[in-house]
Amino acid sequence: MSTSQIEWTEESWNPTTGCTKVSTGCKHCYAEKMAKRLKAMGVKGYEKGFAVRCHKNRLQQPLSRKKPTIYFVNSMSDLFHEKVPFSFVDKVFEVIEKTPRHTYQILSKRPERMADYCRLVKVPDNAWLGVSVENKQHGLPRVKILQTIDCRVRFLSCEPLLENLGRISLKNIHWVIVGGESGKNARPMKKEWAENVCKQCREKNVAFFFKQWGAWGDDGVKRSKKLNGRVLDSREWNEFPITMPL
Repeated sequence: MSTSQIEWTEESWNPTTGCTKVSTGCKHCYAEKMAKRLKAMGVKGYEKGFAVRCHKNRLQQPLSRKKPTIYFVNSMSDLFHEKVPFSFVDKVFEVIEKTPRHTYQILSKRPERMADYCRLVKVPDNAWLGVSVENKQHGLPRVKILQTIDCRVRFLSCEPLLENLGRISLKNIHWVIVGGESGKNARPMKKEWAENVCKQCREKNVAFFFKQWGAWGDDGVKRSKKLNGRVLDSREWNEFPITMPL
């Protein structure tokens, strides 16, 4: 049973926390808001709020879990942030290698640094590498870099989807997630933008996962995320690149 509130994973593992904004998709960062709340609550590990930190004491967490689990690596950070040294990324990848029973989803907005690191190592088969694709300007160039990285599974997170992406190169891409933005200041996602991505995934036989409409429904009305639901074209899309129970 998943304990994560993120629909496409089971658990979050945050060996690093904190980040800095690099593109339009970062404008209303949920992790930044959460970090500030956790700091105010006095939660250990968030004494510095959203400043980038590496947590050696968290590295062992997946080792103690025997049940095969899907981990989202760093829901509260970016593993390939410039302030995270490759020596620490090495330690994260060592844990991934030691736990082939688990699957690790690593999402970044810094594909250049991800590619630099992956040229130095062999990416374990149980590590899925992905990039955020919120728009054409920032997102599509990330896809091109991701396609050059040698790994078993490559995925795109088009969330928040902020415009029509047009044609997307899906060569060597195995999974695409689409979602609208949540929160008080959420920007709307138009139905045709999501449908465009879904259609291209169908054409290229790429697994498609529709995460949510977010704060704005497919009818352009703002309401609670729960009421807007997850239905696109009369169905929920819950596809994964490799069949696994969730």
